[in-house]
Amino acid sequence: MSLRINDIAPNFSADTTHGPINFHEWIGDGWAIMFSHPKDFTPVCTTELGAAAALESEFAARNCKLIGISVDGVNDHVAWSKDIEASQGHSVNYPLIGDPKLAVVKAYDMLPADAGDSCDGRTAVDNLTARSVFVIGPDKKVKATITYPMSTGRNFPEILRLLDSCQLTAEKQVATPANWKQGDDVIIAPSISDEEARKRFPDGWKQPLPYIRVVRQPR
Repeated sequence: MSLRINDIAPNFSADTTHGPINFHEWIGDGWAIMFSHPKDFTPVCTTELGAAAALESEFAARNCKLIGISVDGVNDHVAWSKDIEASQGHSVNYPLIGDPKLAVVKAYDMLPADAGDSCDGRTAVDNLTARSVFVIGPDKKVKATITYPMSTGRNFPEILRLLDSCQLTAEKQVATPANWKQGDDVIIAPSISDEEARKRFPDGWKQPLPYIRVVRQPR
């Protein structure tokens, strides 16, 4: 199954380092970011989990929960979390999903259906495509995805920026231009007519091209 933006994020029940969860119930009425790893005790992933832990309060301030998943069992996750805290300086206080039967990574189209049903004997290279980030909205739909190679660590400030954009554009019907960050000008969504835009943005807008209408970021 392929998973695209605006698809419902597949629901699942799984064991985590915080106990059993039903994913959609765990998300609740806020936002969530799930990021995946091909194997526990891998170097790049260790730095990423620590980086996410360092920024967890920033995500929480945006009503967004973090959850990691790795293609190993919960007992390994618990041991790995100790390494992460010792080496990266931040404890992993968000849950890590155990996926020893590969059910979740398959449901999210990160491993093919014929990958088997056990993590036993599989190396990180066997699972190298389990390297995606999913931004999921309160409606349980996938709002954005990013996939990284194993050799490239994720940029969590960029993931935070992506979340800011997804939340702003969902609420205000604007779009964010290249390299946008909080407080920068935004673009009025093409789906909004000029008539409606005048009501929403009474101070007007700049229009460098007929199809680009630039306004200050709405609050």
